[in-house]
Order: sequence, then C-alpha cells, then structure tokens
Amino acid sequence: MDGKAAERSRAAPANPLLKILLAQLALSMALAAVFWGVSGSVAGYSALLGGLTCVIPNAFLALRLVVPRRDPGAGALIRAAYIGELGKLALTVLMFGIVFTLVKPLAAGALFAGFIAAQLVTFSGFLMRDDHRESETKSEKSNKNGK
Repeated sequence: MDGKAAERSRAAPANPLLKILLAQLALSMALAAVFWGVSGSVAGYSALLGGLTCVIPNAFLALRLVVPRRDPGAGALIRAAYIGELGKLALTVLMFGIVFTLVKPLAAGALFAGFIAAQLVTFSGFLMRDDHRESETKSEKSNKNGK
C-alpha cells in the first residue's frame, strides 16, 4: 500500500454501518456470556443465536446499501433499500425458522433477549450519530464566535 492510500485509510472514519454491526455482534457475545454464566450453556448459545439472527440480516441490508450501483441516483438507492429490507425480513424469518427447527434444546427467552438486545443497538447507533452531529454543530458555532 502506498503512502497516500495509507493516509486515506487512517484518515477516513469507519463506516457507521460497520460500527453498528460490530456493536451488535459484541453485545450479542457479551449477553451470551452472561446468560451462559447465569443460566447455563443452553441459555448462552440461545442468546448468541438470537443476536446472530439480528446481526446477519442487518449485515445483508448494510451490504445492499453500500455496494456501488451502476446508477448512482436516488432512485437506485431507494430500490436497494427496499430490496435490502425485504431480504433482511426474509432472512430473519428464515433464521428463526431454522433455529426453532434444528436447535434442541433451546431457551426461547434467551433467544429473544439476544435478538431484541442486538436490535436495540441499531437505535442507539442513530442516537449516537445525532449526538455527534449536535456536538459538531456546537463546535462550529464556537469556532465562528472565536470561543
């Protein structure tokens, strides 16, 4: 990698979608460890499967949104979002079906706790992004005022 590419990779902020997906995965693993320690191995892997049932479809949607398209217009982005969201929904249903069919024994409460916890990370990502924008706006105003 040449010097300019290395500078760009260090200077470019991480994709917010990637940050959210990694946070979902980290929370899923941490929650699975807690369930494993408190309620046993069945609850632990059930919570992990619940988290993965959220993370994998979200990764599909994220890929649909960030992959370059032939048409860079807004219409193509909207189509990609619709297809991504439909695919995400289908993958979620498919994964829950597979888990409930193939995984025995299963702790349903831990499974849904893992899924819901991972899903809530998405909303916290939106809140963090808004907080980041507010702090940027405040710092820009203070720089204009010389403070």
